Amino acid sequence: MTTKPDLYLPPADAMAADPWATGTSATGTWERRAAPDLGMDQATLDAAVQFAIDNEIDWPVDLRQANVSQDAPQWAAKLGPMKDRGGPAGVVLKDGFIVAEWGDVERVDLTFSATKSYISTVAGLAFDKGLIKSASDRVIEYESGRSITMAGSGGSTGEPIDGFDTDQNRGVTWEHLLQQTSEWEGTLFSKPDIVDWDRDLAIVGMGVTGGANRKERRRPGGHWEYNDVRVNRTALALLAVWGEPLPDVLKREVMDPIGASATWEWHGYGDHSTVNVDGLIAESVSGGAHWGGGLWISAIDHARFGLLYLRRGHWGDRQIISERWIDMMTTPCELNVQYGYMWWLNTGPVRYRRYGRYASESTFAASGAGGNCVVIDPEKDLVVVTRWCEDVPGVVDLAAKAVGKR
Repeated sequence: MTTKPDLYLPPADAMAADPWATGTSATGTWERRAAPDLGMDQATLDAAVQFAIDNEIDWPVDLRQANVSQDAPQWAAKLGPMKDRGGPAGVVLKDGFIVAEWGDVERVDLTFSATKSYISTVAGLAFDKGLIKSASDRVIEYESGRSITMAGSGGSTGEPIDGFDTDQNRGVTWEHLLQQTSEWEGTLFSKPDIVDWDRDLAIVGMGVTGGANRKERRRPGGHWEYNDVRVNRTALALLAVWGEPLPDVLKREVMDPIGASATWEWHGYGDHSTVNVDGLIAESVSGGAHWGGGLWISAIDHARFGLLYLRRGHWGDRQIISERWIDMMTTPCELNVQYGYMWWLNTGPVRYRRYGRYASESTFAASGAGGNCVVIDPEKDLVVVTRWCEDVPGVVDLAAKAVGKR
């Protein structure tokens, strides 16, 4: 039986000595193992790595030039910061050990919609602490009587922000927001919710323009739609629940305890998303880089995040996030069985699974445009992190296929 590495199970009193906790280079601090020693076929794993390198996303290095979601011109303006992207990079973990890596795994890059799974994590922490009593609670119950307005650089503009006290939005629950079935109606940070109507995830980021055919909205819970405006409204609702910036919550509750580096950043849209919540002036962060911002993070920090979920929220002697929440967030949405609480799932018949034939049905993933993904296969004890890859399922399929072969 393989002894699991102590890296992901550090004793609480050893955290200060963990190089990751101070942002020191990860080189040499995470134990590497040869794939065959962990029951993996080396040739198949090597093929997975080469496949990731050969299938670099066909995007410009200057991401400001990439209209990732093919927005209509009147809504396409970038609001938040962006940076040039790196090249293909990634990590494969088996049984908690690094068995493969490629590219610059410590480079901090935009991660696009993989950020959404970090929002889900912050929501789960709020649930675990009782700040959110139930996922079926209406969000208006948490914002009623609150003052939530725009602030900007001047400290307070007083401009109201669309919320939940309307006929359309009163029925929106936390689960609706997290499953992307809310049908929330409004405009946030100059972007109306209709900007993402009829967004086709099969073509997003592939240089193809989709058509807008949808003419009406449904009641909350009646339609599944990948909608970044609503995700950003979820982040704002969570900012109000926590009463502090979400990056601070994530750092204290997750990233520091798991020994992540100090290099990651979580951005919103600067003055465009700076709000006043009952006197707290803070930037409301975005759930992706659709209009800039979002989580900027390295592949190796992504891998730690993935390992936390592979271990059912346990890290050392701490339960960082509850198993109950993990079960809730990986329960398929009735309107999209491949989606949970801002995590993608691998459910359904084998030929239709999102991450290929060999990944287990229990696989779930934080997935972002440009092939920025953290894929977790609990049955195979596997985590696969990819950056700037056009065919993530192809990489995952080969990595999963390599498990159990000698």
